[in-house]
Amino acid sequence: MMALDEFSLIRRYFTRPTPGCVLGIGDDAALVAPATGMQLAISTDMLVEGRHFFPGTDPYSLGWKSLAVNLSDMAAMGAVPRWFTLCVSLPSVDAEWLNGFSQGLFALAEQHGVELIGGDTTAGPLTISIQIMGEVESGRALYRDGAQAGDDIWLSGPTGAAALAVQHRYGKLNLVSEDMAYCVARLDRPEPRVALGRKLLGLATAAIDISDGLVADLGHIAQRSGLAARFLYPDLPLPALSSETLALPVFKSCLLAGGDDYELCFTAPASERAALQSLGEALGMPLKRVGEMVVGQGVSVLDEAGCVMSLAQTGFNHFA
Repeated sequence: MMALDEFSLIRRYFTRPTPGCVLGIGDDAALVAPATGMQLAISTDMLVEGRHFFPGTDPYSLGWKSLAVNLSDMAAMGAVPRWFTLCVSLPSVDAEWLNGFSQGLFALAEQHGVELIGGDTTAGPLTISIQIMGEVESGRALYRDGAQAGDDIWLSGPTGAAALAVQHRYGKLNLVSEDMAYCVARLDRPEPRVALGRKLLGLATAAIDISDGLVADLGHIAQRSGLAARFLYPDLPLPALSSETLALPVFKSCLLAGGDDYELCFTAPASERAALQSLGEALGMPLKRVGEMVVGQGVSVLDEAGCVMSLAQTGFNHFA
């Protein structure tokens, strides 16, 4: 195969039709035209090898996840994802790796109707940075600061499995094969809850996606809303794992503080309980009410006896 330079690499692996924008890849900048009455929602995430993903991670899964984490941010705002840019630093030009990565990236992009409209490539340590842009009706986006005292706290799905996969890959535990497959899928190919985010407009008062750990991310809603969050540990949804894995000493920490789950955590008035149960059934997504927002500060996790649990870790922080 002929050696690829920067521009032939972009043409071969990352150039696709972009009917949803005014001007896509090929000029100094892309041009987009948001629909009338819509605001742009913009978010950026960076993935660094050895920090956010393991060396040797399957390139298809890495392409998928690189976009998924950004789509999850759109979901948390209730936005429709429209366009994204990709900046990637590559240690070498590996055609097989690029083919797998681009296939995973575009598989998820096509699933959600989002277009790659620009970016940059350079030589260096493997690093992937995506900026995503979406649209949300003016004045309707979900913020973190909208929760009210008395609101219920909801989860779109279970947490903890992705963190268990990380522990398995570090050799700190040994999952049985079925549990390992489930946990690795949750880590490497998360499913961003974009459809749910859209349906939460008008129902939820605040939302966030679970990327750094349930307690830590719920804490952002509490802090920004000037309230406290309180939930019962026994009420949390459990991942589909064997009783052997659920009994592991590390499981509780993974469930509460593991991160990389990309489920949505949101708040809503008690009056919306029936509507949210119906929404979960319509989406095939078992939404679970797990707690409430109360006057105060911080996040409290209560055990089976109603006592506040002591947490050694609440979530991930790069510089903590």
